[in-house]
Amino acid sequence: MRQPRSFPAAAADERERSRSLRSLRFLLTYLKPYRLHMIGAGLALIVAASTVLALGSGLRHLVDEGFVSGDVGLLDKAVLVLMAVVILLAGATFSRFYLVSWLGERVVADIRRDVFARALQLDATFYDTARTAEIQSRLTTDTTIIEGVVGSSFSIALRNFLLFMGGSVMLLITSAKLTGLVFLVVPLVVGPIIIIGRRVRNLSRRAQDEVAAVGVQITEALQGVRTVQAFTHEKMEQRQFEGRIDAAFSAARSRIIARAYLTAIVILLVFGAISIILWIGGRDVLAGTLSPGDLSAFVFYAAVVAGAVGAISEVIGDLQRAAGASERLIELASTVPAIQAPAHPVPLVRPVRGAVSFEAVSFHYPTRPDRPSLDQISFTIAPGERVALVGPSGAGKTTVLQLLLRFYDPNSGIIRFDGHALTDLDPAELRGAMAIVAQEPVIFAGTVAENIRYGRPDASDAELHAAAEAAFAAEFIGKLPQGFETQLGERGMRLSGGQRQRIAIARAILRQPALLLLDEATSALDAESERAVQQALDGLMQERTTLVIAHRLATIVSCDRILVLDQGRIIESGTHDSLVAQGGLYAHLAALQFGAR
Repeated sequence: MRQPRSFPAAAADERERSRSLRSLRFLLTYLKPYRLHMIGAGLALIVAASTVLALGSGLRHLVDEGFVSGDVGLLDKAVLVLMAVVILLAGATFSRFYLVSWLGERVVADIRRDVFARALQLDATFYDTARTAEIQSRLTTDTTIIEGVVGSSFSIALRNFLLFMGGSVMLLITSAKLTGLVFLVVPLVVGPIIIIGRRVRNLSRRAQDEVAAVGVQITEALQGVRTVQAFTHEKMEQRQFEGRIDAAFSAARSRIIARAYLTAIVILLVFGAISIILWIGGRDVLAGTLSPGDLSAFVFYAAVVAGAVGAISEVIGDLQRAAGASERLIELASTVPAIQAPAHPVPLVRPVRGAVSFEAVSFHYPTRPDRPSLDQISFTIAPGERVALVGPSGAGKTTVLQLLLRFYDPNSGIIRFDGHALTDLDPAELRGAMAIVAQEPVIFAGTVAENIRYGRPDASDAELHAAAEAAFAAEFIGKLPQGFETQLGERGMRLSGGQRQRIAIARAILRQPALLLLDEATSALDAESERAVQQALDGLMQERTTLVIAHRLATIVSCDRILVLDQGRIIESGTHDSLVAQGGLYAHLAALQFGAR
């Protein structure tokens, strides 16, 4: 497996500096492993450019030795040489196109892999404010722009630079006087390229941001299409979408206008200059100071140089767009996760026991810094103990699980697992000793087997089937069209809520965790589904440290201990019976639920 490459850190003024295309430098890191392909493409590029320049000399001989002299043999010879050059040009162009296009596809695949890997490593703090559709846009739209640069625009720019340099030399050799006139125009051409090119880059960044915003709304609306329809918001979503499309079109239109102005100005200046030089050269031919072949070759080389300048001006627009795309990718890829493994992590002793302790832990979510979610809480869970967290919404129950999984670090206090502070452990090893069954389990758009194996990808088929049996899922899986190989669709839409929960439980069973985390695992189910899921959970919790969050108190009465949270503090602790006897918040909640039966 290739190691992800490192991206340059995005400094505060990086976007301003990137108008000189510096943000494209990170592509060199991705091109280095493919040096042979680059060398091959470079050689093909040089051969192609050289053959184009050789056509000018062939044209000179064709005119002076064929047409002017009237020698048919020389004419035939000149045409044959010209055809050989054309065949060589075609072969070199094929090689260049294939190698450069291959490089573009390969480099973009590597970039997507590395940026996606970094996106998966980013912590919950990042995703509290980031929009997944925006990240998706960077991985697709922006990388496609870069693919166009690496696989096409860059080689076009290099090819035309070679043609410009070679054509300029041949112009000088053919007629120094006319060449001097040609290069009087160069500053007039370069100026607009630099000035308008900067504006194109800024407009490209804006256009890409607007397209990303369109993608965000598409993703959110389609993922929540049932909610949109249930609240009859179709027309409102459509109006908002039309507004975003118009904004994206307006941004793209501004970019297109800028590029069109750039191209038109370059063509006007370059070909206007060629017309004047052709007029001056024609007078020299009539005066006998320049041969017709030299003038033909000069016009050919002038056209090559002019075409190269025009093509470079076009490519600069593409490079400016790619610079904007690169900035967005670098911005994402250079984001440093707040949660990282220590330089020398402490290994967990096997077998993992699953002991947990919170020592005066306080925590504020970064998005709610003025409101503590946990306030100086302390408790311990012994290996094999079953502990429930109970309390009103917003009491901090789910936050305890988030901190245990080390999605966040506490603002103060220490959390220990098997006696080790979580910050001393590798987060991957820590999470590998845990399994979570959530109220809304995530089911991926794969097969039943793939979803259960998410708990342990290397599990055998026998272990897979045993986990399904233990989760009371084997019966309904057997009734699916292809059994364990049935495709479940996006978010498992082919399954009922209870079936999705049992798939999630089978996943947790297959993982064989030391610590099991249950977050409202049955609260959204009907009575029949709850009964089946609860049976599966009872089996899963046997001889395993378990931390349960539940609103339905009937599901936790058998727990060894119940912790009652309110406003981020533990206000009561004990068994079901002892807490009912205390007459506090738990007794009140129990009376509301059990008294209603």
